[in-house]
Amino acid sequence: MIGSLRAMTSAGELLRIYHVLLDRFGPQGWWPAESPFEVMVGAILTQNTAWRNVERAIDNLKRAGVLDPRAILQMEEGELAELIRPTGYFRVKAKRLKGFVRFFVERFEGEVEEMRSQPLEGLRQELMKLEGIGPETADSILLYACEKPIFVVDAYTRRVLGRHRLLQDGAPYDEVQRFFMERLPRDPELFKEYHALLVRLGKTFCRPKARCEGCPLEGLSPEGEGWWGAISTNV
Repeated sequence: MIGSLRAMTSAGELLRIYHVLLDRFGPQGWWPAESPFEVMVGAILTQNTAWRNVERAIDNLKRAGVLDPRAILQMEEGELAELIRPTGYFRVKAKRLKGFVRFFVERFEGEVEEMRSQPLEGLRQELMKLEGIGPETADSILLYACEKPIFVVDAYTRRVLGRHRLLQDGAPYDEVQRFFMERLPRDPELFKEYHALLVRLGKTFCRPKARCEGCPLEGLSPEGEGWWGAISTNV
């Protein structure tokens, strides 16, 4: 049993939340990228910065003609840092990006399909051994670039679930991840859309200072059985 989470939350209830969010916001089409490798680069650059800054950095890489694993590997680290400057911590991120690309080229010859062919757990462990690659970054690469069925947990996910008392504040990453993965079908497309919808909810309503009025999950709580009943007919 997951100690710090609401054990009574069922697969059906999580799917109802998903459909309520999907009905309100529509498909999110996330992760925005032209290639799986662009997703990988974006997952590393988005650490501690807004996505608009990542877009600027990726545009810089494209204009320079170096959004390619071997091109990045051959670049001087300082040159790469200047191109990704908009993301902040650009020297640290240049080092991390170079380290990831070296792994990608040496381990998989820079081929996404070769990387995708590896078992999920082993590949996740390999990624998390790389400098600067934590669970959220690794799982973003695995889900959005490699099409692996693993749920990405971020600050928006924790905030939404914590405020609705579906989990306790401070629940560790792996525990929150299991909460979803033990209750939902192992479907990468479902995981992608659910994660993106939680991000949209967090940005729109569940901000650091909550805007609860009009929120599609308004009234949801462990005791709010009427909320579940009210939405069940819409699923």
